[in-house]
Amino acid sequence: MAGAFGSMSTIITLTTDFGTTDGYVAAMKGVILSMAPEVTIVDGTHEIEPQVVRQAAVAIYTFASYFPAGTIHVVVVDPGVGTKRAILAVEALDQIFMAPDNGLLSLIFDSDPPARVFRVENRVLFRPEVSATFHGRDIFAPVAAHLASGVRLEDVGPQTDQYVRGLIPKPEVFGESIIGQVIYRDRFGNLMTNITLEHLKGLDFARVKVKVGNLELHGIFSTYGEVEKGQPLALLVSSGFLEIAVREGDAGKLFNLVVGGVVVVGIYK
Repeated sequence: MAGAFGSMSTIITLTTDFGTTDGYVAAMKGVILSMAPEVTIVDGTHEIEPQVVRQAAVAIYTFASYFPAGTIHVVVVDPGVGTKRAILAVEALDQIFMAPDNGLLSLIFDSDPPARVFRVENRVLFRPEVSATFHGRDIFAPVAAHLASGVRLEDVGPQTDQYVRGLIPKPEVFGESIIGQVIYRDRFGNLMTNITLEHLKGLDFARVKVKVGNLELHGIFSTYGEVEKGQPLALLVSSGFLEIAVREGDAGKLFNLVVGGVVVVGIYK
């Protein structure tokens, strides 16, 4: 039976805050493979900090577009599990995203306004017994397996245009000045901001100044190697966002910078 975007040999990615110490991720994989053994499961990451939805939003955005059309992305970072919060199944980037309705897909919505959004409510597609605390195993995993096996997206539940969009704030632009914030810190201590190349178009990168906390940086670079070891810099990274980093160092730790910190971009006169 053909699936929403093609054959049954679908890829399902899993991104969670479950970690790998416990058996939670394995339980989800077991449910999927029991129902759809032909599926290829790819781990996005399971190292999202517990219940940090914004971190998951950035993580899924950074890798989803590199997967082939028809991929199903399951993202479970769900502080509201067991409450009345909805679970969404979303068609965007020629793929399907399943996530709790908590703003987790904000950057996906911004990059590619979704064609269709559905509330996952069809209990026929769930496991027979649904735990109030493990929807990843009992709802997300079996519904993803059903979709991979040919169930139509519209069969998961009613279509909706009411869902959380604005988790990730947008920068404010005032002429040649941009006010944004740090939205993500990676394992190297690099700090991703919500400022993108699109916001910086038209600016002379050699004359740009970037201020965050007590740190003021001159210029925007293309590679870490353009400064000396241990020196801070601002650069545009592969995700398209402006990043604050230290060559071979930890910018967050070295300068006591945190997610949510204000970032100001301007021009030296």
